[in-house]
Amino acid sequence: MIQPQTHLNVADNSGARELMCIRIIGTSNRRYANIGDVIVAVIKEAVPNMPLERSEVIRAVIVRTCKELKRDNGMIIRYDDNAAVIVDQEGNPKGTRIFGAIVRELRTVKFY
Repeated sequence: MIQPQTHLNVADNSGARELMCIRIIGTSNRRYANIGDVIVAVIKEAVPNMPLERSEVIRAVIVRTCKELKRDNGMIIRYDDNAAVIVDQEGNPKGTRIFGAIVRELRTVKFY
């Protein structure tokens, strides 16, 4: 469950290391975002000499949450950190590699 002011790790090689959620894309009164949701975030920490810089506002897709995810077959999936992948306006990832585990449920949300 990601809400505004939540800090997330970045799970790709786009140049950012840490994000802070500032808005959840979707309906106007959603409080929490889960895996597969798109958020608006600000970069809190970035790698030097990369295209993305600190305090830049970007969009990201949530790929891991500490809050457990329940599947239809009864399996519960929980991660150790909150992580996101930076995407552009069309939904394409800005990085070329994604690090860590990615859930299968992202395929149903049009993020392959």
